[in-house]
Amino acid sequence: MTGAPSRRRPVAAVLFDRDGTLIEDVPYNGDPALVRLMPGAREAVALLRAGGVATGVVSNQSGIGRGLLTEEQVHRVNEQVDKLLGPLGTWVFCPHGPDDGCHCRKPAPGLIVEAARRLGVAPEDCAVVGDIEADMAAARAAGAHAVLVPNAATLPAEIASEPRTAPDVLTAVRELLEEKGEKP
Repeated sequence: MTGAPSRRRPVAAVLFDRDGTLIEDVPYNGDPALVRLMPGAREAVALLRAGGVATGVVSNQSGIGRGLLTEEQVHRVNEQVDKLLGPLGTWVFCPHGPDDGCHCRKPAPGLIVEAARRLGVAPEDCAVVGDIEADMAAARAAGAHAVLVPNAATLPAEIASEPRTAPDVLTAVRELLEEKGEKP
């Protein structure tokens, strides 16, 4: 990771963005058969489990608010991810569209705050791993640590402006565990 800041307390939970971070981004996907893990995702989650670090997913799912998929379809896709990775500690998603003005849709902090609450940790003891600026802004707004894992959808300006990046999700997790004092 570039520019990794020192941390006062070890990370107690890692919250992942779903699409483009844990799984390939298929816009408005409601079909579990289309779920494909991102490289290193399975290993990253396994390392966190082995290190005693809680896991969760925080995801904007505006396709629900746009009428393009249902909450049930989102749940089925999430269940498929759990089958491929093993169960994650919590799933929190925002069903609202970008113009709905909700407090949960990233870049607002609501998803991170709620996931931390469900996991029984403080937001500032969480790291958020995601692929776009909205993920990073939500983490900062909640007081959590942010790690950008760029992909083809990540804008060059987002990469340039983000102080903490990793080339892939597995590297991000390894370095978070090193900060915790674990040897991944």
